[in-house]
Amino acid sequence: MTDCGCETAKAELEEYIHNELTVGEAADIAEHMEHCADCSGEHLVGLTLTNKVKSACNEKAPVDLRAEVLLKLRAIQTVG
Repeated sequence: MTDCGCETAKAELEEYIHNELTVGEAADIAEHMEHCADCSGEHLVGLTLTNKVKSACNEKAPVDLRAEVLLKLRAIQTVG
């Protein structure tokens, strides 16, 4: 393994977060982040955003809001 450097680590951070890299590429980025506060900070931000988006996708709208939106969509469909 070798330290891949900031440029590579930042360019492949999204793929790293989503486990889309080879084992070797991921190991190089992990090794780099162990010694680079800037890249490990960006990794933390990326993980936080990814986790927030995942959890938001699991949320459901309140029943009243859902009913209101569906009613308005039906009204639009009948006019068009």
